[in-house]
Amino acid sequence: MQPIDLNKRIDTLDYLRGFALLGIILVNIPTLMWFEPSTTVDLTYYSFLTLFVEGKFFSIFSFLFGVGFYIFISRAKAKNEKAYFLFFRRIIFLFLLGLVHFYFQPGEALTIYSIFGLIALPFYKVRKEINLTIGLILLAVTAYYGNKLAMPFPLILLGLTAGQYRIFEKINENRKSLFAFTIIMFCISIGGLLYQWHYFPDSILNYNNMSESEIKEYETNSLKFAVIGMQISPFVSAFYVGLVMLLLQHPLCQFLLSPLKDYGRMALTNYLGQTALILIIANVFHLKIQLIQSLWICIGIYIFQLLISKLWLKFFRFGPIEWLLRMGTYWTVPTMLKTSTNSKKRS
Repeated sequence: MQPIDLNKRIDTLDYLRGFALLGIILVNIPTLMWFEPSTTVDLTYYSFLTLFVEGKFFSIFSFLFGVGFYIFISRAKAKNEKAYFLFFRRIIFLFLLGLVHFYFQPGEALTIYSIFGLIALPFYKVRKEINLTIGLILLAVTAYYGNKLAMPFPLILLGLTAGQYRIFEKINENRKSLFAFTIIMFCISIGGLLYQWHYFPDSILNYNNMSESEIKEYETNSLKFAVIGMQISPFVSAFYVGLVMLLLQHPLCQFLLSPLKDYGRMALTNYLGQTALILIIANVFHLKIQLIQSLWICIGIYIFQLLISKLWLKFFRFGPIEWLLRMGTYWTVPTMLKTSTNSKKRS
């Protein structure tokens, strides 16, 4: 195993976490605020989410959890710490946090990640070629059946494998391969999206003006539209990840995407914060709006969280929930404030 830098943070992962958060809230807000498509514009927006967002950003988040899983254990072992014991405590803390979050957001992901993280733990010692093969086979099976609940495990395993291959530490060395990979994923995604578009629902279901056979056909096509979206989501997600990684190689693009870096460094805080902000808005203001108008709420939350993340990390080393996670992992109280003497950081 190659030596690992104990202190260097992999910025690309923070950008990708921030990018994933942008999509996750778009899918979560309709459920939390009980939106249903009620107009043609709503249906078009809902279909847009199904085409380009649903399952795609969740897949990225799952994959990144696997990468973080590998980095955490590798750095703990490099520091001669009890890596597996610390990882277990970390997982238990995330699971408990997820249970609390589940009360407010039934579609939350932390409990699922915790369970699959423990299942994936033995694979840390398995050869990367074997992990890659198993991960791809399991992902193909779960994606084929459109099983969103099961898909995180192979994605976590593939994230672990990406860590074993040091993909995010060797981006410059493998830029041509990354470009080719992104182009291939783009072509497959376009083919899949065109196939999915064939089942695009072009109107709101109106039981009063449709025959029984028309209703059945409409519901069948709508189901196929959603299932195909889950089936092709790994390819679209892979394209998104490759595209962001390529863009970050250019200084101008990196500057334009820079707000995502701090947003991603506080990914756990912002993920839970999204739920809190949506519920506060829904219960305090009692808004009666259409589904498409929920997009403006998301944009408002984006702006708020992006600014808060930037400001917070000017003075503090971790987000508040990340700080609690470190306490739950190491059973110590880490220094929160940034100081000139804090040259060493745990990851």
